[in-house]
This record gives sequence, structure tokens and C-alpha cells, in this order.
Amino acid sequence: MRSDSVKKIALERIKTLFEQAETTNDLKLSNRYVFLARKLAMKANISMPRVYKRRYCKHCYNYFIPNKTCQVRTTKKKIVSYLCLKCNKRTRIPYHTRTKK
Repeated sequence: MRSDSVKKIALERIKTLFEQAETTNDLKLSNRYVFLARKLAMKANISMPRVYKRRYCKHCYNYFIPNKTCQVRTTKKKIVSYLCLKCNKRTRIPYHTRTKK
């Protein structure tokens, strides 16, 4: 029972940290919020939600702001590619288009 409440509180806190990282103009502060969110997820033993996983670099944990800290590209092979401008590493995420029935 206790662990469920801890996980729920941790998810709420992670959500607020990423909202704060999105609203702030300071890059160091937004990177710090990502760091704190990751530490909180590890402490509560939960995986980071998919929505938030894609907002930072997996290699240097830099918060992604398009055209400032990362470049976003799409390919014909249905892949979204994020290039981190801090560490020059790529993160590739596949996407699927919905078909009409």
C-alpha cells in the first residue's frame, strides 16, 4: 500500500518538474529539473513515462528545446531523429501513421 502512494507522488512530482523545465528560460535550471526527475524516478523505482523520456538526451541528460539544444528531423523510413547539440549524439524514435478504416 505504501509503495503505491510513493509511486503516485513521484509521478506527480516528475510531472511538475518537467512542467517547470518547459516554462523556464534558463538552460542550466531546466537540465537540473531533468536531473532531479531522473533521480526521483530511480528512488521510487519507477520507469520514466514515455512522454517525458523523449524530452531529454539519453546520453548527457540535456533537456531538449527544438532549435536551441537539439535538431529534430523526420525521415522517409518513419523515424524521428533528435540530434543533441551539446554532445552530438542522436536519438532515433520510430513513429507510425494511422490508417483510415
